[in-house]
Order: sequence, then C-alpha cells, then structure tokens
Amino acid sequence: MSEHDQNDVPSQLRRKLLMGLAAAPVLAVPGIALAQQFPTAKVNTTKLAVTDTEVTVGQLHSATGTMAISETGSIQAERLAIEQINAAGGVLGRQIKIIQEDGASDWPTFAEKAKKLLENDHTACVFGCWTSASRKAVLPIFERDNGLLYYPTFYEGLEQSKNVFYTGQEATQQILWGLNWAQQTKKAKSFFLIGSDYIWPRTSNKIARKHIEQHLTGAKVVGEEYYPLGTTNFNSLINKIKIAKPDCIYAIIVGGSNVAFYKQLKAAGITADKQFLLTISVTEDEVLGIGGENVAGFYSAMKYFQSLDNDNNKKFVAAFKAKYGPKSVIGDVTQAAYLGPWLWKAACEKAGSFDVDKVVAASPGIELKTAPEGYVKIHPNHHLWSRTRIGEAQADGQFKVVAESPELIEPNPFPKGYQ
Repeated sequence: MSEHDQNDVPSQLRRKLLMGLAAAPVLAVPGIALAQQFPTAKVNTTKLAVTDTEVTVGQLHSATGTMAISETGSIQAERLAIEQINAAGGVLGRQIKIIQEDGASDWPTFAEKAKKLLENDHTACVFGCWTSASRKAVLPIFERDNGLLYYPTFYEGLEQSKNVFYTGQEATQQILWGLNWAQQTKKAKSFFLIGSDYIWPRTSNKIARKHIEQHLTGAKVVGEEYYPLGTTNFNSLINKIKIAKPDCIYAIIVGGSNVAFYKQLKAAGITADKQFLLTISVTEDEVLGIGGENVAGFYSAMKYFQSLDNDNNKKFVAAFKAKYGPKSVIGDVTQAAYLGPWLWKAACEKAGSFDVDKVVAASPGIELKTAPEGYVKIHPNHHLWSRTRIGEAQADGQFKVVAESPELIEPNPFPKGYQ
C-alpha cells in the first residue's frame, strides 16, 4: 500500500495496526483501499463473478469415489491457501469466495461440473482435477469458454494449454531423474512397470520404457501390466512379479487400489528388504490409507515430502495441522495444490486484473519464494521449475528424503524422443 493510501486510513485504526491489535479488522482496511484502486469495471471486463468486495473461484476435485483418498488433500490445501490470502486482504482488495463441486471420481461428471463453474457461476479461475483423465475431460471446456484451471498433479506431460497452469511436475522432471537414480544408486537393470488403466499411468510408462531401454545402460523392461481404477485383487500381478524377478518394481497405481496392492505385496512376502520398488504415485496422502507398515522401505519420486526441512515448509505444515488436525498429512499433490491460489493471486496483482487473458499474460516468470517445497517459478510453458526428490517410506507414514536433484529442473512437457 502506498504512503498516500496509508494516510487515508483513519488514525485510530493506524494506531491499532502499529500496536499489533485487532489484526483481522485492520487487515481488511488495506483490502478496501486496494479495491478502491482497482475498481470492478477496470479489473473485470469479461463478466466474471467479481464484485467490489468478492471474487468467486471454483474447486473441482473428487470428494467421493475411489480418488477421494488422493484428492481430499488438494481440497484442504487450496482452502488453507485461500483462507490465508483472505486474512491478508484478499486479491486486489477482494475476498475470495469458493464454489466447490464434486467430480466424484467420474470423468463425465468433471466435465459437467466444469461447464457449470465456467458458464453458470462465471468463476475467475478453478483449482481442480487430479487424474489426467479428469483433466482431459475438462480441458476442451476451459479452452472453449476461456476459463483458467490450476492443475496440481504430477502428470505425463505431452500437454500445454493457454488455459491451464500445471503446479505439479511433468514426466521429464519426475520420471527421468527418478529412473536415473534407480540405476545409479540401486543398480537396477530390469524393471516391471505397473499402472492403473488410464492415460497418465500408460503414457508415463511409455516414457519410462523408452528411457529404460534407450538411456539406461543394459536395462530392460521385463513386464508391463495395467488394472482398472478401483481394482482390489492383485494376486495374479504378484505372481507375475515373482516369476519375472525384476530389480525394480515401477508402480503407478492410483487411488484406493493402492491400499489393496501394497497390503497384498506384503502378504506375499514382497517387502523392501527383498525387493526394490519405486513409485511415482504414492504420497503421504495414500500412505495414510495404505498404512506405513505396508510400504516401509519402498521409494517414491516426488518434488515434495512433508518431512522437508526448510522454514517455508515448517510454517506450512504447522498451519495445515492447526486447521485439519495433528494427524493430518501432506503429500506432493497437496502441496502443489496449495501453490495454485498463491500463484493466481500473484498473477492477478501483477496484471492488475482478473481477466483470464491478462492473468495468463502476466504469469510467466512469477516466482513463489514462500513455496513449502522451497522455491518455484512459472515457465512460459505454464509448468513450474522445481526439484525432484526421492523419499524412502517410513513405518510412521512419512518419507525420509534420501536424494535430491542438485538444481531446479526445467519443465519440458514435449521431450524429443519420448513421444
């Protein structure tokens, strides 16, 4: 706020601000002043749901169904970020109002709800989706209606849209670096690829196979299997793994199926002391349902783990647990979801507008130095520069970080030779 604006604040409230009293009402005053600087007619020329005091956004995740185990954390993190933003004065002086819709782990439902949020509710942006199938279902709607989606999940890449910002990692950041680590550190040469049967696991494993066969010395794929979302019987798969005897099980099973898969692995005697397993789909959120004792010693490649030791993350974890309880956990996608509202706020304020085209144009180059993962920056391709880390699962449900990329990895959603 400028010196001129500060002089407009009533003297009694200025004294309270200086004394650190009555924090909530005082924080609202800068918001009001900011809203006056950015009148609605100036910041909203495309008929979005913006008033002099509020801006409406959408939330579109699976609160029910097989994906709820993974997406609940995203819902929570986005709400925490929005609550913190509102407490600090909002965006361009406006409080954020949320309209939440449930995609219910069903891709046509995601499309239907996306249409509602954009065409009926006129939301300024939407924070949502988890699976690539849900994102692919809503993408044509966001592009047709010129909506704005902040998508938080690590995914297969091979996509770039003007209307989407991808706050999770794409394949070259997560898959390639993780596989290199698997061979260099664990001496893995034979890999058994497993996935849930939809676009993200299949495309990710296509990229993984090409990297294994073309870029890892002497490496080969000895098995590749897919199972429908919600599958709970993996006995046939486990028998195939036992016969193949891979150096590495590379697992991309998602949602509630993870609970059955890891429990059945353990029951079959496939544990970390005998078998190296690397996953790119199990975070602390999934382990909460699986049980730490069923994954202890296995590894996960992510950009974020709750155990990261930095000041940003300590504040984030404390705030998350204060809101959602001491037993709540935070996974990679949950943290990436938390980034969405903050990146959107920064872009709106840089643009001086809520209009989608202006927000999109202002976004490349925006840095978030307060990110729990440490630091992120928006690339012109709408993905984030970030590090990749390897975590070893612990019996208490957390991960011990055992490796980290030395530099931020530039996002490259269309890597040559992998398409």
